[in-house]
Amino acid sequence: MTSLSRELAATVKDVRRTVAVLHQELVRYGLVQWTAGNVSARVPGADLMVIKPSGVGYDALTPDTMVVCDLRGEVVDGDLAPSSDTASHAYIYRHLPHVGGVTHTHSTYAVAWAARGEAVPCVLTAMADEFGGAIPCAPFALIGTDAIGEVVVEALDRSPSPAVLVENHGPFTIGADARAAVKAAVMCEDVCRSVHLACQLGTPTPIAPEDVARLHARYQHEYGQR
Repeated sequence: MTSLSRELAATVKDVRRTVAVLHQELVRYGLVQWTAGNVSARVPGADLMVIKPSGVGYDALTPDTMVVCDLRGEVVDGDLAPSSDTASHAYIYRHLPHVGGVTHTHSTYAVAWAARGEAVPCVLTAMADEFGGAIPCAPFALIGTDAIGEVVVEALDRSPSPAVLVENHGPFTIGADARAAVKAAVMCEDVCRSVHLACQLGTPTPIAPEDVARLHARYQHEYGQR
């Protein structure tokens, strides 16, 4: 990182450490298998992002294996090739300046909803809290270009949800930072599982839109420690 200032190099080092640690949360919560899935984080103060290397097992991930890319997906620093989803993450960062972290998983129940090409209806207070309504499903797009980023951003523009299912693929989640994006991925899988089970029992009861709005506002502005 010789081309970066000392301060920015220190920031990149911290972001690499954070992203490496957060990948272990995907394993801990059972959201990934083998080498699938990825977390990225925007580097504060620079048009850079840090993302998982492609095809590397989770037990081999360290801060030094994380790859630094610009917001076009070009490698700036790192010895390994970045994730095959790098272009999608980069597109999201370019078009949504408020996003500080992106997570993609192949978690079982979220992928099952994505395989149906169907939004997950808002029938749980936990969904209203975290997602502000249904979890939308974006159209199918091929991996490796901006295409997935484009359909994800389009879906996010129409929804308060920090999670989007990509048809026949799986969930992408965003957050103000990478930890928030990982949290959204954990919550996405949890509610996808619960709603799936509810659908096996019958037709779930939707929550009224005005109640969804109240629940979401309370959770976003009053819940937890301030």
